[in-house]
Amino acid sequence: MAHPKRKTSKQRRNKRRTHYKAVAPTLSTCSNCGSSVKYHRVCPECGYYRGKQVIEKEVAI
Repeated sequence: MAHPKRKTSKQRRNKRRTHYKAVAPTLSTCSNCGSSVKYHRVCPECGYYRGKQVIEKEVAI
């Protein structure tokens, strides 16, 4: 295995890491209730996924 001859400086290390960023999740709107939902997930508000009810949600009285 090759070993570095010199310690990598903080500046060089940080320049290399400038593109490591957290990406905001892509959101869509639920076709049933209109709330914001992550793609390929069941709607947490109404329990629908792709037009079908997947989870039974209790109605608040």
